[in-house]
Amino acid sequence: MGLKFSEISEGQELPVLKKNCTSQQLVQWAAGSGDFYQIHYDKDFALGTGLNNIIVHGALKNAFLGQLVHDWVGASGRIKKYGCSYRGMDEPNNDIICKGIVRRKYEENGEKLVDIECWTEKADGTKTTPGSATVKLFN
Repeated sequence: MGLKFSEISEGQELPVLKKNCTSQQLVQWAAGSGDFYQIHYDKDFALGTGLNNIIVHGALKNAFLGQLVHDWVGASGRIKKYGCSYRGMDEPNNDIICKGIVRRKYEENGEKLVDIECWTEKADGTKTTPGSATVKLFN
């Protein structure tokens, strides 16, 4: 089974991936990533910087978007290029909704390629982490 280049169309949406971080997950991410900036786990510190709460690490949202694309392509291909930028803040215990859409499918140098626009958004639809990926499909 899996994805087939012939069955993909521009405008096709990737299955939505929903995440909801706890403060414990943010502490675990801090330990695993080495990003110990206190705005991610110390509420008093975050409030002292003018934030309303602690915020989710940008790199964790980057990983969520990578999971979205990876889960979609599965064993049918591989991610050739991927990136995102941090444009908004997300707080723990709120849904982070990861979405994607096929923007272009094409063949180049014998490769079957798909360009994807992906992003995270809050429950109200505000996009916080826009990204893009290029996926190479095997069939």
